[in-house]
Amino acid sequence: MKQASLVSVIMPAYNAASFIAESIRSVQGQTYNNWELLVIDDASTDNTSLIVQSFSKADDRIKLHTLPTNQGAGFARNIGIKAATGSFICFLDADDLWKPFKLETQIHLMQQEQVEVCYSSYELINEEGKRLNRQIKALRELSFSKLKKANYIGNLTGIYNAEKIGKIYCPLIRKRQDWGLWLLAVEKAGVAVGIEVPLAVYRERRNSISGNKFEMLKYNYRVYRKVLGYTPQKSLFWMVLFLWEQLSVKRRQRTALNK
Repeated sequence: MKQASLVSVIMPAYNAASFIAESIRSVQGQTYNNWELLVIDDASTDNTSLIVQSFSKADDRIKLHTLPTNQGAGFARNIGIKAATGSFICFLDADDLWKPFKLETQIHLMQQEQVEVCYSSYELINEEGKRLNRQIKALRELSFSKLKKANYIGNLTGIYNAEKIGKIYCPLIRKRQDWGLWLLAVEKAGVAVGIEVPLAVYRERRNSISGNKFEMLKYNYRVYRKVLGYTPQKSLFWMVLFLWEQLSVKRRQRTALNK
């Protein structure tokens, strides 16, 4: 019988003691068992590392990397990507959750349809873990051009085949590194396939970047300039397309609510 491909799960963590045990357990609860979990503690000042160590002592699939100084989520993810030994690489932040069939569903689809990048819909909870009855839906097919208009891939749902397209690293920008990574991955793969069933649960935090729309636009511009290497003029053009896409999404959401 053919051995299931190893999946490397990258989990950056900073002062995540309140949530990380639940996140780790959601990985342990996967119906797909051949995974390694690389937790990168980004110089936490709480007992995040101690919690992870208690898991790693009982489960040798869980590995802890501790950074001496705080470097940010993108840098921490890159440490995990570099250390990853799996054929597939995916991500889960230390406050988010996976549904039990997440990995099995995606790996099966990727192998059956021979695609290199896959993502899914996901549900939302608040900081206290209460379900918000909201869902971010995945598009069935996502092109590079479409992804440039908006970050359609929830980082907690994305997975790519490192064996086929190589390791894709986070660009070292302060924010929106996840969007930058998926842009690079989809550009190389040609397309991402979405699964409409929600396979993960995102914890909406009160200090989220999405709360400050101006800041978000500023960082989006940097993705076009620094990650994709576009000229200022071309970056502004794509910013206009980004804003138009946001308005289109809001219109579709309002239409769906009124039906």
